[in-house]
Amino acid sequence: MLELAAHILDIAENSIRAGAKIVEIEIDENDAKDLLCVKINDNGSGMTKEEMEKIHDPFYTTKKVRRVGLGIPLLNDAAQRAGGKLIIKSEKGLGTSVEATFQLSHLDRQPMGNITTTLLALVAGNSSIDFLYKHRHNDRQFIFDTRQIRKEIDDLPINHPEILKYIRGVISEGLQDIASLA
Repeated sequence: MLELAAHILDIAENSIRAGAKIVEIEIDENDAKDLLCVKINDNGSGMTKEEMEKIHDPFYTTKKVRRVGLGIPLLNDAAQRAGGKLIIKSEKGLGTSVEATFQLSHLDRQPMGNITTTLLALVAGNSSIDFLYKHRHNDRQFIFDTRQIRKEIDDLPINHPEILKYIRGVISEGLQDIASLA
C-alpha cells in the first residue's frame, strides 16, 4: 500500500468484516505539531487478548480466503518509517480502535491519496453500514456522516448512482474547504 487512503480502506473493510454497523474515520493534520493522526474506530466484534497478541504477525489472519494478513503490519511499518507509531485497542464484543500517527513533514510519510474515492467505495459497497468521517486540518474541520445523508434522501438507497454523485461532491468540496491555503 503506497497511500494512506489504501490503509484506511483496508482497516475499514476489516471493521465491516468484523460486523461493525458504524465505522468512524478521523484524520487530524496539525501543522504546528508536525503531526498527522489517522484513527479508525468501529463497533464490530472486537478481538480477544490472544488475537491482539498476533495482530502484528503478517501470517496471522481471520480471513478464510487467504492465509496472510498484511494490513496491520504494513500500516505499522508506514507509521514507524514516518516517525510515528500504531496503537490498536480492542475488546471482544465492543469493537476496535486503530490509531496511526506520522510526522506530517517526514520525507518517508506516505501521501494521503484519494480520500474521496476511498469513502465512495466504502459507501457504495456497504450500503447498510454507516460511516462517520471527520477530517481536521489545523483550525478547519470537515464532517461527513452517512446518517445525515440517509435523513435527506428518503427512500432512495445510499448507493444509488445519483446519491453517490451527490456524496462525491459533498466530500470533494468539504476537503477542498479545509485544505491548506498555502
